[in-house]
Amino acid sequence: MRTSTLLTALLLGLGTARAERLELPLDGTWEIEESATTDWVPGQFKHHAPVPGLANLAEPPFADVDLFDSKELIANRIRQHRLPESARVDGAGISRQSRSYFWYRRTFRIRERKQTATLRIGKAQFGTAVWVNGTKVGEYPGCFTASYFDVTDYLHAGADNVLVIRVGAHPGMLPANFPAGTDFEKLKWTPGIYDRVTLWLSDNPTIETVQVAPRIEPREIVVQTKVKNRGREACTTQLTQQVRPWKRKEIVGTAEPLLATLQPGEERMFTQTIALPTAELWSPEHPALYEVATASSGDATTTRFGLREFRCDAKTKRFYLNGKPYYLRGSNITLHRFFEDPECRDLPWNEKWLRKLLVEIPKEMHWNAFRFCIGPAPERWFELADEAGLLIQNEFFVWTGAPSWDAKYSRQYDVPETIRQYGNWMRDLWNHPSVAIWDANNETLEPLFGQKIIPAVRGLDLSNRPWENSYNEPAGLDDPIEYHPYLFQPTASSGQVQFRMADLETRDPKPQVWHHPRNDHAVLINEYGWLWLNRDGSPTLLTEKLYPLLLGPNSTADERFALDAYLLAGLTEYWRASRQYAGVLHFVYLTASYPGVFTSDHWLDVKRLKLEPHFADYVGEAFKPLGVYVNFFQSKLAAGSERAFPIRLVNDADAPVNGTLTLTLETANGKRLARAERKFELEALGDASLDLSLTIPRTSGKCLLKAEAEPAGHRKVGPTVCRRWVSVE
Repeated sequence: MRTSTLLTALLLGLGTARAERLELPLDGTWEIEESATTDWVPGQFKHHAPVPGLANLAEPPFADVDLFDSKELIANRIRQHRLPESARVDGAGISRQSRSYFWYRRTFRIRERKQTATLRIGKAQFGTAVWVNGTKVGEYPGCFTASYFDVTDYLHAGADNVLVIRVGAHPGMLPANFPAGTDFEKLKWTPGIYDRVTLWLSDNPTIETVQVAPRIEPREIVVQTKVKNRGREACTTQLTQQVRPWKRKEIVGTAEPLLATLQPGEERMFTQTIALPTAELWSPEHPALYEVATASSGDATTTRFGLREFRCDAKTKRFYLNGKPYYLRGSNITLHRFFEDPECRDLPWNEKWLRKLLVEIPKEMHWNAFRFCIGPAPERWFELADEAGLLIQNEFFVWTGAPSWDAKYSRQYDVPETIRQYGNWMRDLWNHPSVAIWDANNETLEPLFGQKIIPAVRGLDLSNRPWENSYNEPAGLDDPIEYHPYLFQPTASSGQVQFRMADLETRDPKPQVWHHPRNDHAVLINEYGWLWLNRDGSPTLLTEKLYPLLLGPNSTADERFALDAYLLAGLTEYWRASRQYAGVLHFVYLTASYPGVFTSDHWLDVKRLKLEPHFADYVGEAFKPLGVYVNFFQSKLAAGSERAFPIRLVNDADAPVNGTLTLTLETANGKRLARAERKFELEALGDASLDLSLTIPRTSGKCLLKAEAEPAGHRKVGPTVCRRWVSVE
């Protein structure tokens, strides 16, 4: 048996027993088989697949894995006149495969029995059922949250134990009103056990959950511990809590031990406060981590956390991190769409790939935040976000759209089940300092979320994070709202783009949120652009009519890549420079890219994580903490004229910055034609409007207008560059 001790707690005051939780990781290669029936466990398993992973990784492969047309996708195709009205379906959708289930099986051993044994399945879809040694243990319908099974009475010590986990082959295997993922643009739905599987062995009383809520004034944590006596006799326990820096041994905080007696089956919640006067605050710039060691007389565990507070304020329309205004800059990850990408394979569980995706490249792009959009990530993703210093807007997998999109068959959520799963979703993630915003849904008009679901679970989070409720009314007085200004989206009536970048010069930068016209909440832009290109440079389904309008019918892939990056950078600079938004998150950093997809990302090679160079250059500059925006998008400059160019600077850093602002006009090969400069000073988190004038030389041809803000004393940072393409005539 391969076991590891998660924690051996300190010697308790109840004799000489040492509390211990043994953890048996069950990840690795499992047997896998398919069936069309419910409770028939296959007699033979002829395939193998990784756990965590997806069923489309099985060897030898299964036919038609993924093939399912969701009700939302069908409704979207009807709305786009790609399908007739008669194609609408009731229920979850239409399966394009003959199977109903996949069955996973593996064998393991334990050396000794303890009083309790808990099987934890991090995440699996679609619906989970468990058998141990031939006996069915239970079921759980959640697709995005961890499931727990008490397997104490089903295990054998010193002998083989056979574990079988059954998952639905597609969303249609769950009740249509249960959360199983709603996405109008997702083409494939892949089942599998896509998060870690572990077996916990301990004695009574067991530690069921630990929630750590940081406080920064004074510096302390509130620790809420749920303890349960699963035994048949009463037990007396001492509960202890000790805090130490992550990966270090010194103790920096201790709670007074609590003595309690629990009756058989009794579950009790204990709340304690631990002072941490010397602890360092967690932030993206300094992601300091700690862990609290919790022990009862029979069980022990550690919980990692960061000392930080994140809140939103409607009066100032800002986010606050550790008491100070904080601007979010970043992108989106739609992992469940990436699951259907032909290049996905096992990449989401590859540690080297994942570290580059979440740690190295975001720093290069000057991002401090992501929205995990329409589909959750495995817990390892959140652990790395904690360590890298990323703030996550964590979105539950709901996108129902406006009622008119699917008026005949609207999804009526089972409210109690939805509330249960939202609560479990929070429980899984509330100790991660990276989780900054609970996002109830995406582009959804459904009053249930604000009226019943969010109010039912909000109080579970002792950290009181803000909630974002998309197109619905904000559920709380200080909650933010989302804004998706897709300015390049062609109008439905004409198919033409009514917007030009030059319109930004006179456009009111204030939010124009049709679904929430009041201006009394912080606004977060977490989607914008409508400029997607596939990784080969071809337009996606949503942009196939756009690029001929922008570049003509015969543009090359490189011309499209260059224009995409240029326009995205200009929009990013504009939204940031207005200071009307608490955050700007581009859409999208990681998604699927293959013929027929609606959107795409910016990778030339997703396996090696090589970004398209134009995007990395232009958009990387646009997201630097010292932002530069030239409010000029005219395509031509008159030779011999003198022109003043309005420039906006923003400083996202919590420290003043000063330096030199330079404006130049250069030829396509880099020859300087004109130059002007002036000094600038910006307060911490400040902004300024400056003008610089140039005399346009008497020449002609394509040129580059370039503004550079060079901070003084920051050689490693370098200047922030803003560029405009012009022709001198």
